[in-house]
Amino acid sequence: MNEGAQAADDSNPRPKRGVKSYVLRAGRMTVAQTRGLEEIWPRWGLSVEEGLQDLDRLFGRAAHPRVLEIGFGMGASLVEQAEAHPETDFIGIEVHAPGVGKLLDEADKRGLTNLRVYRDDALEVLSRCLPEASLDTVQLFFPDPWPKKKHHKRRIVQPAFVELVRTRLKPGGVLHMATDWQAYAEYMAEVMESAPGYRNTAEAQTTPYVSRPEFRPLTKFEARGERLGHGVWDLIFARAT
Repeated sequence: MNEGAQAADDSNPRPKRGVKSYVLRAGRMTVAQTRGLEEIWPRWGLSVEEGLQDLDRLFGRAAHPRVLEIGFGMGASLVEQAEAHPETDFIGIEVHAPGVGKLLDEADKRGLTNLRVYRDDALEVLSRCLPEASLDTVQLFFPDPWPKKKHHKRRIVQPAFVELVRTRLKPGGVLHMATDWQAYAEYMAEVMESAPGYRNTAEAQTTPYVSRPEFRPLTKFEARGERLGHGVWDLIFARAT
């Protein structure tokens, strides 16, 4: 993932490469993670260099819901969703090798076939690989909040990013974000309320947030935070038809 700048044009906005919203970390790989990258990646791994994807051909079926998750971490939530919803096709993006390897290893062990993975910059994937109006949902769960003011420019949620996402969503498709940093939640809400072509799905007029939907799995990190009294904020904005 990285931060976008101004869109190149209205029909195919492609943010210029700017300050990245992630920092690559070196880490030791487990046997399972290594297996995922070496044995499973050739089957389910995708690359930006492959260019624009035909999603019907990619998944071997048409007219099924399509979900993109940006920054899936170690992949537990995404695997759980893919297993619970075999009628839905999932695409995950994560730049950190251990998380990609772990997800691929676990998905293979569960026999999942409705999941594909990029280990690339999310903005590059969105702009170069995914057709316009091809996604039902884009998920961005617990992205790095970059809490220091001097680092706010590294946040992935920027006007150019949400506009690029909008073009890849089908009319009525949703951008679903979640964070456990209240200040970032408020910032997300401010960006989305100013973004053209979206409508907030929150039923209450007094808040931009929605209750955690049942379809978003509760992560171990989130459950621990709830026990400690930490808040979590979900925002779901739909592309206007």
